[in-house]
Amino acid sequence: MRSVDTNVLVRLITRDDAEQARAAEEFARPGGWISHLVLAETTWVLSSVYELKPAAIARAVEMLLNHQHLSVQGRSTVVAALEHFKKSPALGLSDCLVLEIARKAGHLPLGTFDRRLSALPGAHRLEAIPPSPSTSPAGTATR
Repeated sequence: MRSVDTNVLVRLITRDDAEQARAAEEFARPGGWISHLVLAETTWVLSSVYELKPAAIARAVEMLLNHQHLSVQGRSTVVAALEHFKKSPALGLSDCLVLEIARKAGHLPLGTFDRRLSALPGAHRLEAIPPSPSTSPAGTATR
C-alpha cells in the first residue's frame, strides 16, 4: 500500500488548491496509508497554519479514519487518542496520540511535565527537582 505525506492529507482536507486536491485524490484512490507521525503533523498544520479549531480538527481526523481509500496506522490507538482530544482539546491530538501509543506498547506510565496531559489515565506528572547546592545550574559538579 502507498503512503501519504502531510501535504497530501492537508490537500484532501482543506481543498485549498484544486489541482493538488485532485492529484491527492488520484494518488489515494488505490489506497493510502497514514502514519502516526503524518497524522500528528497534519493536525499541527491544520491548527497552526489554517487556524482550525479543535472541533474541526476532530472532524477531519474522523474523516480520515472513515475514508474509503485511506488506512490510518494503529486505528484503535488513534480512535482512543481522538476521544481524549475531544474531551480535552487544549491538549492537542499529538499529546493524546503519544499517550495512546505508549499505552498500546505497554510502556506506562508516560512521564510528563504537562499538567493537562498528566490528568489523563496512564500519564504521570513529573515535578522539577531543584539543583542541589553542590551542583551548578547546568547540572555539573562545582568545586
